[in-house]
Amino acid sequence: MGERNVMKEVIVNRTAAGRVTRFFPWVYENELVGVPRDVGSGEVVRVSSPSGGFLGVGYINPTSTIAVRVLSFMKRPIDQEFFREKIAKAWQSRAFLRETTNAFRVLHSEADGLPGLVADYYDGFLSLQVNTAGMERLRKEILTVFVDVVKPVGIYERSDAGARDKEGLGSAEGVLYGEIPEELTVEEGGVLFKVRLRESQKTGFYLDQRRNRRIVASYVDTGWRVLDVFSNTGGFGLYAASKGAEPVTLVDQSAVALKTARENVILNGMNNVDFVRADAFDYLAREAKQGKRYDLVVLDPPSFTKTKGAKGGALKGYRRLVLNGLRILGPEGYLAVFSCSHHISLDDIGCVCLNAAADTDCRLEVLEHLFQDIDHPYTLNVPQSLYLKGLLIKKTLP
Repeated sequence: MGERNVMKEVIVNRTAAGRVTRFFPWVYENELVGVPRDVGSGEVVRVSSPSGGFLGVGYINPTSTIAVRVLSFMKRPIDQEFFREKIAKAWQSRAFLRETTNAFRVLHSEADGLPGLVADYYDGFLSLQVNTAGMERLRKEILTVFVDVVKPVGIYERSDAGARDKEGLGSAEGVLYGEIPEELTVEEGGVLFKVRLRESQKTGFYLDQRRNRRIVASYVDTGWRVLDVFSNTGGFGLYAASKGAEPVTLVDQSAVALKTARENVILNGMNNVDFVRADAFDYLAREAKQGKRYDLVVLDPPSFTKTKGAKGGALKGYRRLVLNGLRILGPEGYLAVFSCSHHISLDDIGCVCLNAAADTDCRLEVLEHLFQDIDHPYTLNVPQSLYLKGLLIKKTLP
């Protein structure tokens, strides 16, 4: 699968060539100038400028919006040794995390130089996503290297069905190596969480919020009333409960997530947590109408938009959430609000909060700017690698 004389050449236009020269790894379908007729989906190709100059080696999927993803900006084979270097570097760069937690992201797609591949580590086990046609063709090499470098007890695949569908691939889920237990226990910041790789969302747990859970909880005081909306299995809420907040209310639509959240509360020996299965918008509106008050409200919704065109509707949804979040905050209350969409910026979140503040006649003091944790690296050359953004805000009266 290395670069040999038979490697096919894909020519891109000047716009794409300029970006690839600056180490941006994507070439879009409408930027392809010359593509061999017999090139296969996921095939490794040489990427060239209109003048024939070498730009990189990547894989192609002519039917995908992102038609080419560059793996190397140098002339080199894309073989097992290539993956060994990339995965070993990523694994070693996260070594310090093993001192404080037994769960973290091992490999973060483009930000670690392997677009279409994601791997998370959970107490000796790996959860893997193979999301593109190119990585699908290379999965044998990838799996071998993960076994050799990380030495996991087992590997479970939980690939993103939506991403694979865009690549013309079927769904992929199941045990790839060794054995996978029914559940694992993750320790993070002194709080324990159960993770079920076969049932959980994403690759098992929202590891990207680790740092933010710690930061938000550092403001919590004993006796605070805390509302964790879109709580999933209780991340922010359980951190707050560990700081003495009481009561803590977890709100989520998923019965499975709340079941695990209950188990997490028992696992941590807590008795100050309530559970509500409800639509977040309806619940917040109802709480506001009833005049409820909280010291901290956390709004951590799923991505409201995966495309730039849907951004307007997403911001309207955020405004509804933030507006009612502010209404139920007591004087000097705290609001943590997040977006996990690349298309919504930190400024967008700030504008939403400012507009909601005007409707609730309050001032907002920004205490923290919040981003994905360090094991989900953000590379300036790849703006899309920054996706998780948030604000921790204190409500103050005029």
